[in-house]
Amino acid sequence: MTQNYEDFSKFGKEFADTGLTSLASFSKGAQALAVEASDYTKKSFENGSTFVEKLLSAKSFENAIEIQTDYVKQSYESFVAEATRFGELYADLARDAYKPFESLVAKAK
Repeated sequence: MTQNYEDFSKFGKEFADTGLTSLASFSKGAQALAVEASDYTKKSFENGSTFVEKLLSAKSFENAIEIQTDYVKQSYESFVAEATRFGELYADLARDAYKPFESLVAKAK
């Protein structure tokens, strides 16, 4: 009876420690996502401001279309790259948050 209580107590402590480790990993990953989102927003705003300045200084209609086309192309490429980066960050976040529980899952089997 005492052995069962000790085993249960030990498992509870391991689970709590694992949960705290997982929470720390999750917090770190969420912070990385927030920094990345902030950087992307800042870059996007700067690129938009530059675009407006170029567009207002266009010499002709054709030049304005060319400036707009370049901006749209650059914005799309930037978005796709950032979406890929966010996907990688979310995958890393999930992997790192789950990693502490792997040993407990293995023990439970």
